[in-house]
Amino acid sequence: MIETKEKLIQFASSVQGKFTLSEDDLDAGSVGAALITQKGNIYTGICIDLACGIGFCAEHSAIAEMLKNRETKIEMIVAVGKRSILAPCGRCREIMMQLDKENRDTKVIISKDEVVNLNQLIPNYWKD
Repeated sequence: MIETKEKLIQFASSVQGKFTLSEDDLDAGSVGAALITQKGNIYTGICIDLACGIGFCAEHSAIAEMLKNRETKIEMIVAVGKRSILAPCGRCREIMMQLDKENRDTKVIISKDEVVNLNQLIPNYWKD
């Protein structure tokens, strides 16, 4: 697991890097994400920060890449900002839970030293 964890952190870090879009206050790439599926495939994504809350998280982007390949089961996932590993927001957690019931066991890297199962981040899940 340690090797997979380090590999995912490297993949997420490699796509992370903020850049400006059409206006100074609109940007993308400040967070990079990487996930590995139960089939062993790795997918990455970056966040898009837009006005009016219509952007999306890096995890969403990586998940969309996974779904394009008709996979739904996430083995492990990480999001990386400029200086740290970031825990997934509530929307990201909910998306992973709704994609596949087995994702409740997804390993989520929440810090350099800590990995938890998704179900630990969503206790008393509303659809149970």
